[in-house]
Amino acid sequence: MAKISVEIPDELLADLDRHVGEDGKFVNRSEAVRASIRKTLDLLDEIDERHGRLPDDVEP
Repeated sequence: MAKISVEIPDELLADLDRHVGEDGKFVNRSEAVRASIRKTLDLLDEIDERHGRLPDDVEP
């Protein structure tokens, strides 16, 4: 698995941290970021599919 480095504004990181940990939805920040990326890409694929822009080799 590749590692990347990103800069995140403090207010966005604080919001993310409210969803991470024992009382949160995610075990750690990495899981939260991966889930967010997957959801965003799925939404973009749905939009592209509705507009006929989804390549033939990509399944929605």
